Amino acid sequence: MAEHFGLRADAPAGWHVAVTRRPGAEPDAPGVRRQAVPGTPDPAGSGPQRLDANDADDADVTRPVLHACTRPMPADRGDFGSNVVDLLGPDDVFVALIDYGAEIADQGLFEKQGLPRLAPSQFGPNRLQRPLPGLSASQHFFSSGGRAFCLFTVVGSHARRMASVPRAAALVSTIRITDRATLARQGGRP
Repeated sequence: MAEHFGLRADAPAGWHVAVTRRPGAEPDAPGVRRQAVPGTPDPAGSGPQRLDANDADDADVTRPVLHACTRPMPADRGDFGSNVVDLLGPDDVFVALIDYGAEIADQGLFEKQGLPRLAPSQFGPNRLQRPLPGLSASQHFFSSGGRAFCLFTVVGSHARRMASVPRAAALVSTIRITDRATLARQGGRP
């Protein structure tokens, strides 16, 4: 089990899970007044979410990311799996749950509520930032407990997605997200 920043996954055997947050300004830190501008995530591996400031001093605000993979992951990996997805074998699966913060939760792209259910029909080779032969991906935006997320999932073989996607779905079903209010009561920040 991996748990940190209000994200938890009770991974089935054979999975490697990590919950991290890159160094940078903490969300809601004193003196950091930012409003998120989600833009288009980089599935090949974006860095910290860039936020747009209403004043002159921009800052990188980072948020938690949960990574899970059926193979060991390098410590140096992008939010959307750079340095990981290109290592996937045909039977491997990679899952990224990226927190986009409370500022944009429950609206627009993030209006849908709750973790999505994965299905093989949601995966395609054209859902990767850059083409990687044989791989297939899906991307879902949603909110949970006043927090906005992207669930990005990659399977090592589009041809084998009927067998791989249920494994990804089993992992996703173990993910637990602590709602924003509970996290604040516990003294934590996402």
